[in-house]
Amino acid sequence: MKYIIFEDFSGRPCPFIFPDKIRHEEMREQLPYSVVISAGYVDMIGGRLVCHGVAKELGTQAGPDDATMIAANFEPAEG
Repeated sequence: MKYIIFEDFSGRPCPFIFPDKIRHEEMREQLPYSVVISAGYVDMIGGRLVCHGVAKELGTQAGPDDATMIAANFEPAEG
């Protein structure tokens, strides 16, 4: 899978995960956020998310905290 992490309208990171057959630049054109924080590929390896790679067309790459940030969206909500 591929991903892009945008800065949302309140300034927080907002990850989008999408299939490999969609180019990063195609997904970028479909979303309203103006700031791209990072982008690359995400895989599940040994039960953990691993982010890697480069999105040349966006001029960015996977960041060191991307997997943690994406995984946090799959944790149960408190309450």
